[in-house]
Amino acid sequence: MPESHSKYLNSPDIQPDEYGAFYSRYIDKSKGASLLDILEGSRKQIIKMLQQLSEEQAEFRYEDGKWSVKEVIGHMSDTERVMNYRALTFARGDSHELPGFDQDSYVEAANFNDVPLDNLLAAYDVVRSSTISLFSSFTDEMLLANGSASGSVFSVRALGFVIAGHEIHHLEILKEKYLPHISAG
Repeated sequence: MPESHSKYLNSPDIQPDEYGAFYSRYIDKSKGASLLDILEGSRKQIIKMLQQLSEEQAEFRYEDGKWSVKEVIGHMSDTERVMNYRALTFARGDSHELPGFDQDSYVEAANFNDVPLDNLLAAYDVVRSSTISLFSSFTDEMLLANGSASGSVFSVRALGFVIAGHEIHHLEILKEKYLPHISAG
């Protein structure tokens, strides 16, 4: 795993003005540890937990209208790609306002249930490797750079912790609402 010696990734002291209020739930889940350690640890957890599922199990929804396991994996990858683009844009000094994205329309358009689980997990793994490489490459100045997306200001480092916290959020949901039903079924 690439290493970063940035104090901004290893001792997060992210301030509320570095991210939109909506994202505090993700920041709170990822505070207190090294961003790169969180990203690597959760990658291992997700892959180990989900690679053993059958295709049928990976299409399980715990409730009508909720995403399948495959759709959750695809959503995590898509969200991570969007956040990485935002981080790269702000780190490079681009001051254009970036739009939000509608997670539900992304999931619907992607047809993740038609993609083999192994392919979804491989894509997830590649995206995560890219994220770790990207955030490892940022200087302290780049990590503190900010920009605007979805109507909120973000620092680059906050976007990294949003990625980590977003995944922790979905990992908790997978463990609580999906896997007990899949194991029992």
